[in-house]
Amino acid sequence: MSPALVQEVEDDAGPPTTLELTPVEDTLRRLLLDVAKYIDESPPSSDATSHVNLPDDLAKQPIILRFTGGWVRDKLLDVPSHDIDVAINKMTGYQFGLRMKEYLEVSGNPEKYGLEGVATSDKQNLKAGTTDKSKTIGGLHKIEANPEKSKHLETVTTRILGLDIDLVNLRKETYTEDSRNPQMEFGTPEEDAMRRDATVNAMFYNINTGEIEDFTGRGHDDMRGKIIRTPLEPYQTFKDDPLRVLRLIRFSSRLDYRIDQKALKAMRNADIQDALHRKISRERVGVEMEKALRGPDPHEALRLVFDLDLYETIFSDPTVETSQHYKPDTEGWQVMIDTLEDVLESEQVLADLLVRDDEERFMSWQLAALIPYRDAPQPEAPAPGRKAPPPIAAQVAKEGIKATNKVTDVVIAAVRNQQEISSMVDALRDRQRRPDKPVVGDDASARDVLGMAVRRWGPSWRSQAMYAFLVEVVENQGSVEATERKYTAFLQHLSNLSLLDAYTLKPLLDGKMLAKALNTPPGIWMKDALDVVMAWQLRHPGITDPQAAIEEVKQHRQKQEQGELAHALVRHFLKLTIRPLFAKTKPSTITAQGRKNTREVVLPPRMTMESEDEGVTKPWKSGKDGAAALDLLRWVVGAVDERLVEEVWHLLVPPILTLLDDWETKYKQTGAELLNLLLQTTPSSLLERTGLGDVFEEALMPCLAHLPSLTPEPDSIALLSTVYPTLLTLASTRYPALPPPPTGPTLHAPKDDDTSSRHRVRLLDRILRKGIIQSHSLLPTHQHPAIIALLLQQLVPLLNELGIQSVKHLQYLLPILTATLTDPHGEAAARVPVLRAGVKALRAVVLNAWPRIAEWRGEVLRGLALGWLRVEGLEGGEEVAGSRREMREVVGLLRVVVGEQVGFEGQCAVLIAADGRLGGLLETW
Repeated sequence: MSPALVQEVEDDAGPPTTLELTPVEDTLRRLLLDVAKYIDESPPSSDATSHVNLPDDLAKQPIILRFTGGWVRDKLLDVPSHDIDVAINKMTGYQFGLRMKEYLEVSGNPEKYGLEGVATSDKQNLKAGTTDKSKTIGGLHKIEANPEKSKHLETVTTRILGLDIDLVNLRKETYTEDSRNPQMEFGTPEEDAMRRDATVNAMFYNINTGEIEDFTGRGHDDMRGKIIRTPLEPYQTFKDDPLRVLRLIRFSSRLDYRIDQKALKAMRNADIQDALHRKISRERVGVEMEKALRGPDPHEALRLVFDLDLYETIFSDPTVETSQHYKPDTEGWQVMIDTLEDVLESEQVLADLLVRDDEERFMSWQLAALIPYRDAPQPEAPAPGRKAPPPIAAQVAKEGIKATNKVTDVVIAAVRNQQEISSMVDALRDRQRRPDKPVVGDDASARDVLGMAVRRWGPSWRSQAMYAFLVEVVENQGSVEATERKYTAFLQHLSNLSLLDAYTLKPLLDGKMLAKALNTPPGIWMKDALDVVMAWQLRHPGITDPQAAIEEVKQHRQKQEQGELAHALVRHFLKLTIRPLFAKTKPSTITAQGRKNTREVVLPPRMTMESEDEGVTKPWKSGKDGAAALDLLRWVVGAVDERLVEEVWHLLVPPILTLLDDWETKYKQTGAELLNLLLQTTPSSLLERTGLGDVFEEALMPCLAHLPSLTPEPDSIALLSTVYPTLLTLASTRYPALPPPPTGPTLHAPKDDDTSSRHRVRLLDRILRKGIIQSHSLLPTHQHPAIIALLLQQLVPLLNELGIQSVKHLQYLLPILTATLTDPHGEAAARVPVLRAGVKALRAVVLNAWPRIAEWRGEVLRGLALGWLRVEGLEGGEEVAGSRREMREVVGLLRVVVGEQVGFEGQCAVLIAADGRLGGLLETW
């Protein structure tokens, strides 16, 4: 209370009659009085027109100016105010503002008040009058009268010396029965005072006389009694302008005044509430509510809103029909707002960590006001893939009180994340109570889990947590203290882990750095993958060097310890990036657990062009998403080690088999490459346990039949060069060789003919017969020399795996190799690679099937001799020289294997005698 009112109470000296102005206020008073004198002594400007008619009796009066309403009230309460409404007796605000601008444009006039003039550009206007040191007056901003929006005044706003000035005219409002909008006319000071919302806001300060004027006769008394009362009968006052209902609520909460009982009764009236709902623009409703919730006592403002049954009148979505509008649940509002006030007024951890400034304090009350919509059904997306509409509470904020986009976004986040926040608070409480209990799923006490949650909730997470807390308070009104304790513990745990500002933590890697480390092109997958990196970063707060994260990602399986981050990315990509793209094409040969499907397999539907629509049935083939999926799958397979392979087996196998089963050769090739890489880290026990050795074999073997002319030769070469090595890896993984026997005597030495070896040989035999032998028989050497060369190249490691078991195939292999070495057809350039591959294969035959080679020495010599003569005239540089050198090596091996018992040297001499050119091949060097 101001010193003047205090003295009045103490000695009943009567109400104050004047006010003490600050230097800035006094300067403004002098300026306005000088402008009024200038207007009285000068003819009016032709541009100063208004839609309001000026009565003749007023036109003859001198201009009288008054500071009105809130400024006078605050001055009496000794409350600083920078907003001053200036009422003019005979001019509209716009007319007076134009004449004031005209006055200040006269040279020398601005300097009388320490000013430089009126702003003339937008740039000047932004800074003009913003402080009491500013020498420029802000431009005139005209606000047109708009009765349809209950804006009945034509006013002008400007800024002078740090004061926000509204120029208005004294007026009276006349209402008719058939119109809810008033006719606005110039009025007397008494008429202007009586049409105001409250007596304490209806006093004037006459700057001409320097006196306070209380035309209602109750202003001073009501300030003394701390009463909010309407100057006229409340019902009619509210009926004329229903916004006054909200203004009384705001001033009651701001001033800590009680509202008069007659006014309270009228505020509860259904007609008044209906008029408030229909007549007043939602923008003006929102302005009043925001001022109340930002004021010193938002608790009282909300208490009045709920207590007067005004909640649905204010907080509802006007774009929805009343009959279809969700009915808010206001039960428990008293406990909720009382709890919020207690928390905010106390020095509890809850308030200290959740409410750091006035903005978060306001958001707490704003969200509290929307708690009754906590159970409103969440709107569903209009169509798959479309964004869901905002929650009903957000729509109420946006449309009902015209909240800003910033506020609306916080409401949306608070409603959508409420359940997650509450669940995490409960999970942490349970974890702290039972730290010895095994964790199922995410550990709610872990730094990465909590840190990623805070980042997911975003910068407004504190307000969201407050909303979740208030929801639980309403739903558990008998356990408020317990709710406070668990939320306090949650926040204290976040603080102890330095996670309160986790959303500001800068990632060590960006998308480009991660893509480079993964050796994949950037894509839509990066955002979620970077979250995985961030979770790792949160688990290791001491690591601040981006290179450390890059090395974690780039670690290869050859290292003994695979990186934790690499494993986390493997799990992430398989579950959230790769699996969804392959979900519609999952092979029927395996179960969801990654085992062989032993049930009767239903044949797939007949393939049509429609079924091969890549955008529908095979999204992993479509666009950048598909390419990214395959790149990531390749990285994943390369990053999996023996510790991780069993865990992700059921996620890895389906996409690989899907690729192998695809009709396009390039995808089969990719599938074979990935399977080969996977098998290198797959324990044989895993293959045996899941039964997928047969599945892989049956997926790979048909690929060997992809030969010209059904398959283009380049595609066939690419596929076969991948499938053969994969089959060999499958054989060695599925049927591993026994370790060498220990040195020294043993009672249980392993047998050479163990079951695993027999099965491995059987698979290798099948590969050789169905692949090499059968394919060679279908392809003339001179027509497809590149394919023949490839088959012979793949024969070498196959024979090396078979070892002595190769002898059973001699009768088929040697004729093939002899035919290859002696084929006279085809171009010389094409024959040399085939011939050289044939020589290498023949060398492998001699090395592995040597016990039976003596029987086939003639066939071997025939092939070598004719091959030697064929290559003699060819040009090929090192290729030809290398072929001849390798032929001599095979002869040398044959000489060692056969020995003297069969007269080998004599047979060589016969051949040399027949054709001396063979001396270079057969003579001993």
